[in-house]
Amino acid sequence: MTWRAAWAIDSVGTWIARSLPTLRSDSMQSMASSAAEGKLTVITGPSGVGKGSLVKQLLELHPEIWLSISATTREARQGEIEGDHYFFLNRDRFAELVQAGGCLEWAEFAGNRYGTPRQPVEQQLSLGRPVLLEIELEGARQVRRSFPEAFQIFLAPPSFEELERRIRGRATDPEEAIQRRLARAREELMAQQEFDAVVINDNLQVAVIELESLMGLSC
Repeated sequence: MTWRAAWAIDSVGTWIARSLPTLRSDSMQSMASSAAEGKLTVITGPSGVGKGSLVKQLLELHPEIWLSISATTREARQGEIEGDHYFFLNRDRFAELVQAGGCLEWAEFAGNRYGTPRQPVEQQLSLGRPVLLEIELEGARQVRRSFPEAFQIFLAPPSFEELERRIRGRATDPEEAIQRRLARAREELMAQQEFDAVVINDNLQVAVIELESLMGLSC
């Protein structure tokens, strides 16, 4: 069976499953009633630390993990699929969702709003699935308030010099923009003590093993 689930929002602002794992509805209900509650894990860290690469590797090794999908008010880009890449909402619908407490976290960036819908996350947890959020520092802080039982992991570089090397190695931005990213990264690194665990991403495979252990996943 597969574990892919797509979601949509109905006319009254409720998240509904468009397609669920290849199980009959009665099997799904049995699973929900018998499965232990899943665990919500939040991963954050500064730009350039390797969050995307690490999460990609983790999902390849553990397809049972459900990676949370963000809602956004921006227009869908070519090739993006509703309920797969993002949930695309207009600003009024997004505001209603926030007002109703339907987001674990949200922020505005470049004139568009982004957030983590609560209901799909809680639905997957009720099925006993491990759920993963890869978000920015401020989003992680919001989740700490809205979902305090979540386990929060900070991904850090082996050194600031290595982080700068990674940022410069992949960036095509002007020096001024790079300096802004470095300044923000320096501030974010000072927040490590807020988190339940810190993983140093010096070696991708070692970091994945540490994450597996922290998330209670079978290796």
